Amino acid sequence: MKKLILFLLCTLLLCLSSAAPAETRTVGIIQYASHPSLDNCTSGFMAGLADAGFVEGDTLKVDFQNAMADMGNSDMQAKVMVSNSYDMLVGVATPAAMSAYAATKEKGIPVVFVAVSDAVACGVVQSNDMPGTNCTGVSDVLNLDAQVQMIRAFLPEAKTIGVVYTTSEPNSIIHLEKFNGIALEYGFTVEAVGVVSAAEVAPAAVTLVSRGVDCINNFTDNNVVDNLTLVLHAADEAGIPVFGSEVEQVVNGCLATQGIDYVALGRVAGQMSAEILAGNAVPETTPVGLINDCTPAYNSAVAARLGIALPEAYADAEDMAK
Repeated sequence: MKKLILFLLCTLLLCLSSAAPAETRTVGIIQYASHPSLDNCTSGFMAGLADAGFVEGDTLKVDFQNAMADMGNSDMQAKVMVSNSYDMLVGVATPAAMSAYAATKEKGIPVVFVAVSDAVACGVVQSNDMPGTNCTGVSDVLNLDAQVQMIRAFLPEAKTIGVVYTTSEPNSIIHLEKFNGIALEYGFTVEAVGVVSAAEVAPAAVTLVSRGVDCINNFTDNNVVDNLTLVLHAADEAGIPVFGSEVEQVVNGCLATQGIDYVALGRVAGQMSAEILAGNAVPETTPVGLINDCTPAYNSAVAARLGIALPEAYADAEDMAK
């Protein structure tokens, strides 16, 4: 279903016979926040390691830490892992990857990231083709053009898309800049409200509603996704839809998405990590995996509640209504 993911999986699987672990390895995983997208990344990552023979409790020890959407926490967690001489650190989401890289770059401990939208922009690699650092991984490159095209199909008369974004998350800044340009091509203007903390997400969503936006669109902004229910509540009160960045958000109340499979993305990162742990690859020369294949999904219950018909172009979209 996702050709690029399948290609990467097949390529990595060709090497699995040489990636059999010779001894138990210790891996520290820092997941930046607790929400379905990142949970799926971590689940897929563990499955990818297991595919290559690195099984927790057998050939693998795992120290899983949740930073609770606080970069101070992820910085400290990474430093503790380095002090304990772990074999590898894993950063799930951009802030966690930045923490892991900062803590390890002097010692050269390998770092693999999962779901970092732009690894070059956040400074953990020199380029996607040749990282040149002790860090590599898999990037979730949102197909923003497909997303905006979907929004236009669902809302043919809409004029303004609202966005809540965290000003300290590099991935959100990058997404917003690209989104602004693409939205113009489809006849939209974008109304964006920046937030610093979780406490500001709900007021920001209310502000967007008060400004008369026709819908709200989420990126992979960890702070916002972690507080999705607050955004959905404000939108529901106004009778406008929220478009998500992945399938789990649609399950939980967004209208639709052109979403990436985060379990599959995590699995690719896990298999990449297995090659590094087995000594068959090094981060410096392991290209970053760029995953941008997307699949349309919608929530028929949300659509019915809002009186929005499923566009003919998305008749094959998967219905995620509970």
